[in-house]
Amino acid sequence: MSAPATLRVFLVDDEELALKRLSRLLRETGRVEIAGQETDPESALNRLPAERIDALFLDIQMPEMNGFELLTRLSEQPLVVFTTAYDEYALRAFEVNSIDYLLKPVEVPQLERALNKIERVRSTTEQPDFRAVVEQLATAMRAQPRVRPTRIASRLGERVRFLDLAQVTHFFSQDKLTYAATAEGNFVVDRAITELEQELDPDKFIRIHRAILLNADYVDEVHSWFGGRLLVRLRDASRTELTVARDRVRALKESLGF
Repeated sequence: MSAPATLRVFLVDDEELALKRLSRLLRETGRVEIAGQETDPESALNRLPAERIDALFLDIQMPEMNGFELLTRLSEQPLVVFTTAYDEYALRAFEVNSIDYLLKPVEVPQLERALNKIERVRSTTEQPDFRAVVEQLATAMRAQPRVRPTRIASRLGERVRFLDLAQVTHFFSQDKLTYAATAEGNFVVDRAITELEQELDPDKFIRIHRAILLNADYVDEVHSWFGGRLLVRLRDASRTELTVARDRVRALKESLGF
């Protein structure tokens, strides 16, 4: 029996780290040719009509244009695998009868399942038509206030653990990795600090340094510090101390109301 033909796919995700991870995992399967990838949905729209692809791996929640909106602007609907960090968006993805959805951080078994589905559907003569449902969901997402996540995923070897954001005292970057700090320890998360700042509730999570995103609920004391900076002491078992960069002092004061 001959091996299945290589699948040509296109990737769209505004999170560069997530895009790189997905691209690497897809290449490692040996089943995929990546026709292109974009972090900017508008750029993807310009490129997609000229690409001959078997499937589109598409993030749902993007700041300028969500994934459903992107699909409504394509003249031809490709087979779609939605990627998302949040369960609520995964449910919406199923509403449009997509091939599959992948919860971030993407795992190899999930990916293999999605590729198998693409191959099965591609071999049929009738492709699913979900344009009407996509248009309804795109409109609904524009009209609704943005849903902020309450949990975040952390990979622990072969397992993925979901952390309650209410238990995270702060996020910090170190040695090119991002960590969520909790009472149980520090957990690696597949997000940059800048991406977390965009995604999480700005009334709760405050950027106090280029490498630190603070959960305001855990602030216990604030002290003046050298060079116009501030020192924040957290309400945790370790009485963690974090330095607020001078250019972030005003934002912290406004958020905490002092």
